[in-house]
Amino acid sequence: MFLSLYSAMQKPEHIQNLLRTLPDSPGVYQYYDSDGKIIYVGKAKSLKKRVASYFNKDQYENGKTMVLVKKIADIKYIIVNTEIDALLLENNLIKKYQPRYNVMLKDDKTYPWICIKNERFPRVFSTRNVIRDGSTYFGPYASVRVMNMVLELIRQLFNLRNCNYQLTEDNIKAGKFKVCLEYHIGNCAAPCVGKETEEEYNQTIAAIKDIVKGNANSVAKYLKDIMQEQVEKMQYEKAQLTKEKIDLLEKFQSKSTVVHPTISNVDVYSIITDERSGYVNFLKIMNGSIVQSHTIELKKKLDESPEELLTLAIIELRERFESHAKEIIIPFEIELGLPDANFFVPQRGDKKQLLELSERNVDYFRKDKIKQESLIDPERHTKRILEQMKKDLHLAEEPRHIECFDNSNFQGAYPVAAMTVFKDTKPSKKDYRHFNIKTVEGPDDFASMEEIIYRRYKRVLEENSSLPQLIVIDGGKGQLSSALESLEKLGLRGKVGIIGIAKKLEEIYFPGDSIPLYLDKRSETLKIIQQIRDEAHRFGITHHRKRRDKGTLKTELTEIKGISDTTANKLLSHFKSVKGVKEASEEDLTSLVGKVKAKLIIEFYKNKIAG
Repeated sequence: MFLSLYSAMQKPEHIQNLLRTLPDSPGVYQYYDSDGKIIYVGKAKSLKKRVASYFNKDQYENGKTMVLVKKIADIKYIIVNTEIDALLLENNLIKKYQPRYNVMLKDDKTYPWICIKNERFPRVFSTRNVIRDGSTYFGPYASVRVMNMVLELIRQLFNLRNCNYQLTEDNIKAGKFKVCLEYHIGNCAAPCVGKETEEEYNQTIAAIKDIVKGNANSVAKYLKDIMQEQVEKMQYEKAQLTKEKIDLLEKFQSKSTVVHPTISNVDVYSIITDERSGYVNFLKIMNGSIVQSHTIELKKKLDESPEELLTLAIIELRERFESHAKEIIIPFEIELGLPDANFFVPQRGDKKQLLELSERNVDYFRKDKIKQESLIDPERHTKRILEQMKKDLHLAEEPRHIECFDNSNFQGAYPVAAMTVFKDTKPSKKDYRHFNIKTVEGPDDFASMEEIIYRRYKRVLEENSSLPQLIVIDGGKGQLSSALESLEKLGLRGKVGIIGIAKKLEEIYFPGDSIPLYLDKRSETLKIIQQIRDEAHRFGITHHRKRRDKGTLKTELTEIKGISDTTANKLLSHFKSVKGVKEASEEDLTSLVGKVKAKLIIEFYKNKIAG
């Protein structure tokens, strides 16, 4: 029985690839059947873990889950900021699409809101009924605990009335009210008897709105100004209470993003591009909530700009989803006139957060697309990168075989070099090589590079081995020129592509061109070059360290009786070479290693010359 169930639950290749690339982020997932219809919507703290759990054998005992999973033909997801936001979005999508396998959730009014009442000296309270009477509502809050935390912070920071008196100007002047217990225990400033002006009270309401919307910094500044005024008036007890309020505000860490309910019938578009495509995400906002999300890919034909691609996408998506939103949020200005619609590029606030959320979704979509492409068709993925490298680096053919060289020495001692190899954009570690510099004394990177390039490709020619399509030199114009001299001697100049990469600004240098190329930091071409360069540096440093640690380098100095390896290293580091030690004066040697060892060195070379 178990085997038959297991067979029924086998994941199609498409679903397996989707599961591998899901992000470990909060969000909402949507399951589609073979007809493209949404059959289930769910929320998750981690999309990767939650969606994968449906395909685990632990679910087989649940017959309904097994039926659902068997019908899943495709999976889509929307990333959000927090788990609470995922709950709200799940609620909106279930009500909109009414998926077959979802329990229908209750209406929005079951979630509480924070209401700032449209009245003189407004009250601030929670409610589950949104009444369109001009009052300001914030929410809905999927977590009552989070909402109560916000209200409790407001109560501790500010003195607000909680009575339902009609505090009109005439009623207050007529003396219809008396102060209550709330005033006596310090919870209310008694605007009902004129002890607090409407202007003072409205300043407090403005600060409360900032807190609810997450703008705590402006409230902190407001309180600090009050504290400073109290200190100047020598009201030190009041100043201490205000300081405690500031400390309380700074400890407040409610990070739940709440979209203002007045943001309604708004479209949000964001775009990200690479060398071959543009990706555009679309979010539809109704009554302060996300009700739709979709991302499309636009293949470039003539290297179109992001502005051109975004314009095409907006027209396509508005028509596809029959959107008539009067406000369209975009990341930058575009030249597109739509009747009865205004474009807006937000710089801050709730709308800016919506744009950033859309940008995260489109970024994940692109990364997911690339990962799946590499899983489904690795050769096609590799070929795409190689074609782009060929174009970016002006090569005659795709660089399927790349060799990179880096020098390493310690103040001129133990000079070595390393060669790393990439084949089809991946490291080929069995082909890595290291070189001990033989003909160069002292720290001369140019001469060292000339030596190893000559030795490497002389041997390649002698063994009739295959040449790389690209040689990468770790260094700028100087190192590249030295490498070119060796290729010239071997008759290989112009037959092999070669570039230099300077570390500081990641400048790419070409033979005979003093002006470097700067590739986009997100470019896959640059990432491959950086990776092979970093590998060469790591490989060279490791070899160099081993030589120094194990003392594998033997010189004339180690043959002198009484001169240890440590002293020999010290001499080489200071005088740069054995020749430098040989030509040093007795005075210089004495100052470095002492009189006795200096005499041993002097005598050794005298005897060698005499012999």
